[in-house]
Amino acid sequence: MTLDVRLLAIAGPPFLTADSIVDSCCAAQAGGVSAVQVRLKDTPANEVLRITQTLVASLRIPVYVNDRADVALAARAAGVHLGAADISPVLVRKFAARPMRIGVSVGTPEEAGDALRADVDYWSVGSIYRTDSKSDAGTPIGIAGFRTLARKAPSGVPVIAIGGINQSNAGDVLRAGAQGIAVISAIFGASDVENAARELRDIVESASCG
Repeated sequence: MTLDVRLLAIAGPPFLTADSIVDSCCAAQAGGVSAVQVRLKDTPANEVLRITQTLVASLRIPVYVNDRADVALAARAAGVHLGAADISPVLVRKFAARPMRIGVSVGTPEEAGDALRADVDYWSVGSIYRTDSKSDAGTPIGIAGFRTLARKAPSGVPVIAIGGINQSNAGDVLRAGAQGIAVISAIFGASDVENAARELRDIVESASCG
């Protein structure tokens, strides 16, 4: 499946539950998101597997799993997203039974160095702005910090921005060089998920045309 992380919707708490995640992701797809990441850190693995399998069967867009490479493989998801405290991307590549996409979180120069030494498909850089959606997001790095880290990415590896991104500031981040955005509350915290996704998709497409 073609790598398209221009608008990555991260699905999970605090806005979604195991019961609402599938319908909400279908609405986000209808609004134009290019990929979905399942982030259910406190949910039992068998339940994350069930939900991911349902999403893979229901959506036409790629599905990624946060942290759990084993779940991503078992569910035949498109890939896995790994943070600094998760299993090494190098080990995932070594032991995965099939090819899969790997994205990594980058928030410091040290994490950028680790990402450079691994074979990954995209960098998710941030947190750009303050966010209440992720308790361990760390101190915001701002636009300047994003530019500094994004410049370290190898050619051909997309760099997307994450953290506090919404309809009012997405254009600023994209103009700063982000090749995509990852969002949580701006889509799944909205009363109309499909419309919120469509608004962000329009911003992303306008930036790519500019």
